[in-house]
Amino acid sequence: MPPRIRTRRRSSGPAGTPEAIQEVAQSAELSAPVSPGVELCYQTFGNADDEPLLLVMGLGGPMTWWDPSFCRMLAEAGFFVIRYDNRDTGRSSRGTGRVTRGMLVQAFLGRPVRPPYTLADLARDGFGLLDHLGIESAHVVGVSMGGMIAQTMAIQDQSRVRSLVSIMSTTGRRTVGWLDPRLLPMMLGRRGSTLEEYVEASVKGAAAIGSPAYLEPEDAARARARETWDRGLNPAGVMRHMMAVLTQPSRARALRSLRIPATVIHGMQDRMVHVSGGRSTAQAIHGAELLLIPGMGHDLPPALFETFRDAIRRTADRA
Repeated sequence: MPPRIRTRRRSSGPAGTPEAIQEVAQSAELSAPVSPGVELCYQTFGNADDEPLLLVMGLGGPMTWWDPSFCRMLAEAGFFVIRYDNRDTGRSSRGTGRVTRGMLVQAFLGRPVRPPYTLADLARDGFGLLDHLGIESAHVVGVSMGGMIAQTMAIQDQSRVRSLVSIMSTTGRRTVGWLDPRLLPMMLGRRGSTLEEYVEASVKGAAAIGSPAYLEPEDAARARARETWDRGLNPAGVMRHMMAVLTQPSRARALRSLRIPATVIHGMQDRMVHVSGGRSTAQAIHGAELLLIPGMGHDLPPALFETFRDAIRRTADRA
């Protein structure tokens, strides 16, 4: 039994009764071998007897970008929450294979370039983590690149994906979900070689892609950048993630074969992945709910945590 940190939570009792104090279990950070040479760092929240919910983070983002308070909120909603560092991120295994900026530009232009690994490989990592935990199937939620991974997991084996929530992501079709070209220099630029340089670049980057209607306080952006730095930066891994994204095939046709509950969430002011990506994803998946949020950019504002939780719970209840 992995060590657990106990945190307190409140859950509403029957109408007219005081709220009951309950506990949300939070594991230590653990390691799972998922394939030869790949180990993922992961953490769980909640009761292992509850419905498993796998959270998949986006490009270059460690699992800590899934806010712990949001994870506890999901656990309170009846989920056994699993968050993890993708390979090449945080404390998970680092990959190999050199990716240059020139290769990224070639891939961005649609020219053939061989990536060190693909989104399909990252999807298999997710299944490997579920295997390690002895979980046959789970609800899967992914954000940005994590949404692409979550979609790919459902395509690979929808019997193992109870429900799908794809947040600020796209289908891989080049005519939708495009990047605002003004962000390209920031994407390809270096984030700095010192903590101070990295924090300053991260704060500027977060402001460039964040939600205009839900502005993040600068101190929060700085704290997240410092935590990301402390977990271990992997610039070469970010390049490999970018290559996996830029060389992805379109999933639009394969998504039409899914017959699982799905919800697509997208911000109307997303500059990183244009809202057309979310619309296209929802159109491709049979019976998918589309939730478009005015004023939301390419981030997960705390003011919207309850909205996200309710959508995830609503989708799971359809399974």
